[in-house]
Amino acid sequence: MTYKVYYNSACPVCNAGIKDQRQRMEQCHAENPEWVDIHSNPEALAKIDSSLEQVRERLHVCDADGNMHIGIDAFIYLWQQTTKQRWLAYCVRLPIIYQLSRLIYNGFAKGLYVWNRALKHW
Repeated sequence: MTYKVYYNSACPVCNAGIKDQRQRMEQCHAENPEWVDIHSNPEALAKIDSSLEQVRERLHVCDADGNMHIGIDAFIYLWQQTTKQRWLAYCVRLPIIYQLSRLIYNGFAKGLYVWNRALKHW
């Protein structure tokens, strides 16, 4: 089983980020995950233990072993799969940097979620 990336294409910032990450992964011939757009395929969430609103707010990656990586941990997982971004995954996992990255990601994700709701993207 390959891993799955659950993302929200209704958010223009999220959608652009996913397009960029997909392109980076294709360029380095990384293992291609299953990309699950929960905006056009919300029923796919029945297979994971997260709500639609949770995935709208934060990126989710389910690895081949069934472990869920959410938020900054999801990005770290994707960067580990991408040859030219492994250094970034390593750096972000370092103590203090990880905690700061997690706080920044969570704050940005919450703000982006509120912004998208206000603009009625969903």
